[in-house]
Amino acid sequence: MSLELEHIWSRVQSQLELRVDGATYSAWLRDLRPVEVLGERLVLSAPPHARRWIAARFGRLIEASVEVVLGPHASVEILEEGQAPPPRTGGATPREESARMRGPLGNPKLTFDQFVIGDCNRLAHAAALTVAEMPSQAYNPLFICGPPGVGKTHLLSAIANLLIAHDPTLAVRVTTGEAFTNEFLGALGERSTESFKARFRDIDVLLVDDVQFLERKARTEEEFFHTFNALHDGGRQVVLTSDRPPRDLQALEDRLRERFEAGLVADIQPPDLPTRLGILRKRVHHDGIELAEEEAIEAIAEHVESNVRTLEGALIRVVAYSSLTGRPLTAALAREVLGSLYPRRDAARRPRTIADIQQATCTLFGLSPDELVSSARAPRVAWPRQLAMYLSRELTGASLPAIGRQFGGRDHTTVLHACRRASERLSADQDSREAVEKLCAALQAESPVGGAPPDRPA
Repeated sequence: MSLELEHIWSRVQSQLELRVDGATYSAWLRDLRPVEVLGERLVLSAPPHARRWIAARFGRLIEASVEVVLGPHASVEILEEGQAPPPRTGGATPREESARMRGPLGNPKLTFDQFVIGDCNRLAHAAALTVAEMPSQAYNPLFICGPPGVGKTHLLSAIANLLIAHDPTLAVRVTTGEAFTNEFLGALGERSTESFKARFRDIDVLLVDDVQFLERKARTEEEFFHTFNALHDGGRQVVLTSDRPPRDLQALEDRLRERFEAGLVADIQPPDLPTRLGILRKRVHHDGIELAEEEAIEAIAEHVESNVRTLEGALIRVVAYSSLTGRPLTAALAREVLGSLYPRRDAARRPRTIADIQQATCTLFGLSPDELVSSARAPRVAWPRQLAMYLSRELTGASLPAIGRQFGGRDHTTVLHACRRASERLSADQDSREAVEKLCAALQAESPVGGAPPDRPA
């Protein structure tokens, strides 16, 4: 593998890990391999038994991740392992030509029709729809905030798709805080800042996902501040999403926070039970999943409460288990598959917090709270810390930065790495899975756990 291809694939993997939970990544995406990169086309290979499922279920997600790395006109081809890539003919593909004419768009499958409305997201949905139908006339800027996996990116893509459907001549740019930063730094290095400014200012609508990524990046914040002003003062629409409301972006310059708050701030909460059921029914219908009994959906919705991404990941887990074992997809099977990782919570009990998980982890492994959040890398500390971060992400719906802050001020990439390591270990090690079951049982019962397992290497 060339150094260029290795570097590109490493960056794409990082994007994929941010977009799916650890279990989904380990089960379906970890075995993808880069074959070659030709301009803006990345060719990947997948195991023969999984290629069609990966392409159908994760194709657009992979493509969106590649677009962040290779640019808005990038395309992806997924082959079976050992299959030679077809020769590339001259000229742009229809998709690339369309993208060049329209500008970068969101995921075409993420539309308002596919968005399930509930009490948790009604305001954000209504505001997004209004902006898509009347850009720059209602809420400008529109700032959508909420924990990871609750539908912010879906609404951003839905806005882009409806804008272009109404007026194909609109110049719409969809990006992320990270992509904006990378493009700006690249422009500085290549002395092409004027071209960069034209790409982001000579447009009608700017949609930025995960704007919190701009925190602590002084030069990028400065550039985004002027970009925002140029668009807003020129009557162009700006829509932003973040895992926190503007007031909680404390590392961001005050002048940016003030501009973010000048429009409408609409938050999205984790989905309630009726919304979760609606999401699962729509996904089952869309993917043509055969259920042995309708109660299977209810079992999944009752077990997974944190966010939409985890909910869909749980559905994938149950469907895959049913397919691999040949067992019908029933409520009993769903409870069996999800019981240990997504334990049901008694409605009368308060929701689990990161502090609860830390306390239960310390009790189980015989650690002090200071040890758990310390920088120590000894196996007796590192593994419990990774496990606690993993469960914090799975059971609380907290953002990666929020988890990092409660684990000694670690950044989100460290938390993501810990979650990935824990997911891999849980997939391969029975003792580790038993530790999770003990922790989940303790959190359900609100009682201490005992009997720390023997130390194992992290």
